[in-house]
Amino acid sequence: MKLSLCNEVIRDLDFPAQCALAAELGYEGLEVAPFTLDDDPHLMSARRRAEVRQAAADAGISITGLHWLLVTPAGLTLNGPDEAARLRTVDVMRRLVHLCADLGGTVLVHGSPAQRTVADDDDPKAAWERARESFAAVAEEAESAGVVYCVEALARRETNFINTVAEAVTMVEAVGSPALRTMIDCSAASQTEGESIPNLIERWVPAGMVRHVQVNDANRQGPGQGDVTFADVFVALHRVGYDGVVAVEPFDYRPDGPTCAARAIGYLRGIEETLAWTR
Repeated sequence: MKLSLCNEVIRDLDFPAQCALAAELGYEGLEVAPFTLDDDPHLMSARRRAEVRQAAADAGISITGLHWLLVTPAGLTLNGPDEAARLRTVDVMRRLVHLCADLGGTVLVHGSPAQRTVADDDDPKAAWERARESFAAVAEEAESAGVVYCVEALARRETNFINTVAEAVTMVEAVGSPALRTMIDCSAASQTEGESIPNLIERWVPAGMVRHVQVNDANRQGPGQGDVTFADVFVALHRVGYDGVVAVEPFDYRPDGPTCAARAIGYLRGIEETLAWTR
């Protein structure tokens, strides 16, 4: 497994400094929120993409992927009834697929709750079908780019569309592309799922459906700052032979972003060392 840090945790630093700090703390990669790079990240020039990738390489880490995809530009919707807006969104998503590949990433995580919530006056079945069409178009692009696009299940407090891994799997199966998969966000899973995170891992990773994991506590702080027992999570990941990225993604940075990032990796490395000692 590779430990990566979601870069918005330390976004007050410029990108080369983010890379340097993440590397100094012991992370092997950064998972990038595109809006932290540019207001229109899907339109970034080839030169700027090369600069971003080189900054990571200079620090000795990799860009593992992208997440929090649709913050910018404004007016995006995965599944809304405005067809022009939805097609514009699909175009942005497809361009972000190539941004991810150009930066050396292998996975995109589609969370973006505000851009997928179904309005009260919309038809949920129609919204689901529009989302399927959007994901199908992007999956085709992801196949050609050699990356995996993951549908993220989010807590009901954030959105009313795709709240469990099983619901995300239903979407993945409806699209039927090897480049579209799902992932586990530990904070969302702790709030919404009817089974434990280790059980989710043991159910869906061997089935080939889960291709990414984000670690954060139910209280939205970093791993080790709440009640989720991440030792059990890592035991399950090792048991099923998970060899992908585990990305640290807190939302509530206490006492601040850099300290939160440092505490998280110290806690997780401690778990890994203990597991290695006991095997």
